[in-house]
Amino acid sequence: MTPTETKGGAAMKMRTVFCGLLLVAAAHTHAGEAHVGLDWLKIVAFAAHQTDYSGVFVYQHDNHFETSRITHVVEEDGEYEKLESLDGPRREIVRHHGQVWCLINHQMVQTDSRQVRSMFPALLPEQLIALGENYHAMQVGTERVAGYNTQVIMFKPRDNYRYVHKMWAHTDSGLLLKAAVMGDKNQMIEQYAFTQLQIGGNIDRSWINDAIRKHEQPAATPRSAKGDTPVNSGWVVGGIPGGFKKTLEIERTLRGRHVPVTQIVYSDGLSAISIFIEPDDEDENDSDGLISRGAVNLYHKAVGKHWITVVGEVPPHTVIQVLDSIRYNGKR
Repeated sequence: MTPTETKGGAAMKMRTVFCGLLLVAAAHTHAGEAHVGLDWLKIVAFAAHQTDYSGVFVYQHDNHFETSRITHVVEEDGEYEKLESLDGPRREIVRHHGQVWCLINHQMVQTDSRQVRSMFPALLPEQLIALGENYHAMQVGTERVAGYNTQVIMFKPRDNYRYVHKMWAHTDSGLLLKAAVMGDKNQMIEQYAFTQLQIGGNIDRSWINDAIRKHEQPAATPRSAKGDTPVNSGWVVGGIPGGFKKTLEIERTLRGRHVPVTQIVYSDGLSAISIFIEPDDEDENDSDGLISRGAVNLYHKAVGKHWITVVGEVPPHTVIQVLDSIRYNGKR
């Protein structure tokens, strides 16, 4: 059996299982919202990694719109993904086998994959246990997106420290075709939605060899995480909401900084909170404040002799609570 046949058979099996799960869920949907099972969510989570697709999607927050083209294919040596901006300054990101390259100064430069936010449509984590502990996942109906039938999933947080997430999954493949973050008054805070999409079939792969050739140019010096040092920094975050687990604590050198910065990252399976702590250089241009862009909120201020920044895909009051709870316990 050829790799193509094997891949096709696996995809057919996935579609069959997915459709079967949808039929079971549909039997309960008529009575209202239906609970989403873990097996159902696993198919949705893996679809973005196991499906060939190419399309154009729009990102919206407030009155701002950004249009991007994404192409994702699966080869014998792993996934290849290219994301290109279609308006504004040219931006391009290429992913392959856990590595990420970004277009910087007209060159593709390797960057630290941990610093790149999870991108639509690969928004669900592969490890779903934490997700179930922090959100109620409910099926709330069916809709059409970009010409495809979808099942609508609502992730309702178990507290008010998180946003409501609403996702539209393709009923055949499980691929997310639309995703929105909702506020406490059911207002849309940000949204991703495909407007044009091809799933499967003859997806263009000619860009793969060209991308690899760019990445291997000596002029494109990789920005790796080799300089990052795992540490026990001594900083304590007392006000982190329940369900957020620490996933990273390092000292790293950031562009434009002359001294290492401590970074601590927490995740609840769907949203992340990052904390950056550095010595306060008493720059008069630095000022306390809150900045919001879509679902991402950033709060920073001086605490003693340090400048602390908290940024996360959580409501404003959450990042404020987290920063105000940070203390140094004097131990390293």
